[in-house]
Amino acid sequence: MTAEATLDPALSCGRLIPVTVHFDDLDALGMLHNARYPLLVERAWTEFWEERGIRFDGDWVSAGDACNVVKELIIGYDVPVTRSGPYAVHLWLERLGTTGLTYGFRFCSADGATTFARGTRVLVRLDATTLRPAPWSDGFRAAARELLRPQG
Repeated sequence: MTAEATLDPALSCGRLIPVTVHFDDLDALGMLHNARYPLLVERAWTEFWEERGIRFDGDWVSAGDACNVVKELIIGYDVPVTRSGPYAVHLWLERLGTTGLTYGFRFCSADGATTFARGTRVLVRLDATTLRPAPWSDGFRAAARELLRPQG
C-alpha cells in the first residue's frame, strides 16, 4: 500500500484541525491502533466547537447543543499510519437537520494531502431531561454552516 494524495476536490470545504499521534497510540505492529482514529476525530470535533464557545463541562442540562449522542459511525482505513507526530483531521458537514447532523471526516497528513482513513458520523441532539431528540440552537446552526458541504 502506498500513501497517495487523495484530497477529493468536492471536499475542499470544511476545516483542517491539527492533531498529534503519540507513540503510545501505535499498536504492537507500530501502526496507529484502529480505535485511536475515532478518538482523534472526536478531539478535533471538540476543538472546533470549543473555539465557538460550545463545550461540555459535565452538566447535561446546561450543555445545550453539546448534549448529543452518536447514532452511527462508519470508518474506512486507506493507508496505515506508522509514525507518531503531527497529523490533521479534515471535518465537514454532509447534512444539517433539525435534530441531527452527519459529518464527514478524513484522518490525513498535517497538510491534508494524504488520506489515511475516512468516514462519517451521525449525531443527534438530545433534550437533557427527556433524552429525546431536540432541535439544534440557532447559534449552533449558524456556526455549523461554516462546515456545510455545498450541495449540487
